Amino acid sequence: MENLRDKVLEAIKSVYDPEIPVDVYELGLIYEISVFPVNNVFIMMTLTSPSCPSAEALPQEVKDKVKAIEGVNEVEVEVTFDPPYSHDMMSEVAKLELGFL
Repeated sequence: MENLRDKVLEAIKSVYDPEIPVDVYELGLIYEISVFPVNNVFIMMTLTSPSCPSAEALPQEVKDKVKAIEGVNEVEVEVTFDPPYSHDMMSEVAKLELGFL
C-alpha cells in the first residue's frame, strides 16, 4: 500500500505546464513536499518565471489534485522565486524529453 507522500507525489506528477510537455515535478518546480501527521500537506513550488501565464492556474491545479486524495485534510501551496528557477533543476527525464541531453 502506498503511503500518503507517495500518493501526493503521484498527484503532483499528473500536473503539466501547459506550454511544456513535462510534469511540474520533473521540471523541477516542486521545492518541498511535507506531509504532517494529521494528513495536512505543504508544498513549496516555483514557476518557470514570475511572469508565467500559468502563475495562478498551476499552483491551484497542484492544490486541487492533492486535496482530492482520500485522507488528505488541508493543502497549502506556497509559490516562491527563491531560488530562481533554472533549467538545471529539471530531472534527467525532463531534460531528455525536452532535448537538453
